Amino acid sequence: MSDKVSRRQFAKIAGLSAAGMANPVGAVEVNPAPPPRAGTGFPAGFVWGTATSSYQVEGAVNEDGRGASIWDKFVRIPGKIEDGTTGDRANEHYRRYKEDIALIKELGCKAYRFSVAWPRVFPDGDGKPNPKGLDFYNRLVDELLKNGIEPWLTLYHWDLPQSLQDRFGGWRSTETCKIFGDYAAYVAAHLTDRVKNVFTLNESGRFVYFGYGIGIDAPGLTLPQAELNQIRHNSAVAHGLAVQAVRAHGRHGTRVGPAENIDACAPAIDTPENVRAAEIALREMNGGYLNVIMTGQYTDAFLKFAGANAPKYTDAELKIISSPVDFLGLNIYAPQNYVVASDQGAGFMPLPIPKSFPHMNSDWLRVGPETIYWVPKLAAKIWKTDAIYISENGTSGDDVVRPDGKIYDTDRIMYLRNYLAQLQRATSEGVPVRGYFLWSLMDNFEWVYGLNKRFGLYHVNFDTQVRTPKLSASFYRNVIATNAAGV
Repeated sequence: MSDKVSRRQFAKIAGLSAAGMANPVGAVEVNPAPPPRAGTGFPAGFVWGTATSSYQVEGAVNEDGRGASIWDKFVRIPGKIEDGTTGDRANEHYRRYKEDIALIKELGCKAYRFSVAWPRVFPDGDGKPNPKGLDFYNRLVDELLKNGIEPWLTLYHWDLPQSLQDRFGGWRSTETCKIFGDYAAYVAAHLTDRVKNVFTLNESGRFVYFGYGIGIDAPGLTLPQAELNQIRHNSAVAHGLAVQAVRAHGRHGTRVGPAENIDACAPAIDTPENVRAAEIALREMNGGYLNVIMTGQYTDAFLKFAGANAPKYTDAELKIISSPVDFLGLNIYAPQNYVVASDQGAGFMPLPIPKSFPHMNSDWLRVGPETIYWVPKLAAKIWKTDAIYISENGTSGDDVVRPDGKIYDTDRIMYLRNYLAQLQRATSEGVPVRGYFLWSLMDNFEWVYGLNKRFGLYHVNFDTQVRTPKLSASFYRNVIATNAAGV
């Protein structure tokens, strides 16, 4: 599949682009490194975790009363999934969750980010809840805690109940937003006695544009720009309603925030004027979602570029959208824009990305480690947050199983080492990044790529379901043990 249908094609999926603005085996064991010198590692208490999502790993799509999701329908449209696979079986995590939690513990992770499958808990999205669905997440959470792993829950990672798509057009309707708030309230009431951190929606920038704009993701629609902007606004309303629901129905002290694939902007050259340009670009290129969540306003530049396609909204909706959050989750993989200062337009100019720019196994995944330094640093300043979590970062790789049965994924180690070094640089300067969730715990169903792209620390044989640690699992274990990037 070409780059234009990649997993996280960041181009034109967030911020001003939403308004129509186009940009011109077993692992080999290694001796653990000595503890870092004082001041050279990550802050004490830094949260090290890993992550998955429900549709990508659970399988069991027809078991124990689970309803259909939009992905269950979408994967059966011929040609939509590169290798023709589905998430029907995936990693069988629904049955093998104890085995998988043991893998997390083996890494030394103290946190695990997972998502609740909305149609597993409410088969029709609303109405009568499914007790067997909730029971799975109760068992999952209890097993995590039993193993000393903190559960971090995501309410929505793209598996919208098909019933809501059929009845209301999915996120095209504010009815779906209201129902999402009710769902969030139910989950909060039943799980936050043990789950203390909740992400609302994962990557509005992806599921809106890919699902409703260019038809690459579920539900596979191609709607005009004005509708896309309205859908993104609706998703921001849904986020706000979920925040309010968690506040009202969760246990005291439960924290809540978004997890967004931020449109990542970095200065091409580290000069004061270019850094300032990158700051402006980060705000404006994320003007259609994150900025309105964090400030309660659409920027003038966003509305100007949107023009007649701007979303319709009320002051009451802006108040809901900007319900105060406890942290900001940022999914950071690759640089979207390198920018320089400009006396034209908003004060920045995105630069073209050369074809020779280095990238990983996935063409869209450019290697720009400095991105994970600049984006949190600028985001903390723009939105005045004191708690940022890297809710996703990682890479696909070739992951060839060698004759000795092992996977020497030095490409992934290279990527992680360089990104984590830049993240360590940020925290050493006081940037308030409090934790990091590596994507992903194990290879899984990778959306439009099916089973073809592998992001896991653990290799999965999807025929036998055998999990095998890659060399990168040893690398990450060492990072966690030393609380340092290992550079």
